Amino acid sequence: MRRDNNLRKKKDDTLLNENIRLPEVRCTSDDGTSHGIISSAEALAIANDEGLDLVLISPNAKPPVCKIMDYGKFKYEQEKKKKEARKNQKKIDVKEIKFSVKIAQNDIDYKVKHSREFLAAGKHVKMRVFLKGREMAHPQSGVEILEQIWKLVEDVADRDGKPKLDGRYVNMLVVPKK
Repeated sequence: MRRDNNLRKKKDDTLLNENIRLPEVRCTSDDGTSHGIISSAEALAIANDEGLDLVLISPNAKPPVCKIMDYGKFKYEQEKKKKEARKNQKKIDVKEIKFSVKIAQNDIDYKVKHSREFLAAGKHVKMRVFLKGREMAHPQSGVEILEQIWKLVEDVADRDGKPKLDGRYVNMLVVPKK
């Protein structure tokens, strides 16, 4: 269907109908028939006869390429494809578990138990050691805690790199084994 004149230029910068002001264009129809290289006025006349839109597909080609199609239907199908692609995307859940440098062994065991449950459920686990005050002078103690924790979960997980210092935290990302 032909677009109203005030809807000629879409927010996606696709040129339609009368907005195409080129001397000549390579024109094809939606069904695949080629009209060859014709003036844009002729292409617009053909589109009007068929009750469709003239859409500039490739403006940088020599000569530019236009297609005669139902632009509303085309945009609808594109949005439908995007929505389907988003639906099929897998969302990764990242759970965060915080530790401190002065953590007791039973607290480590308790938090490791939870992280093993998260990993069994297919979630990624970000383990963080918070460094307070003078602990910032010795970030290696945070790395040692994370290495100790890694030994407890390495049978069910893969490590996504070594522990890294990030501000006041020492972080380590752990992902479930394939």
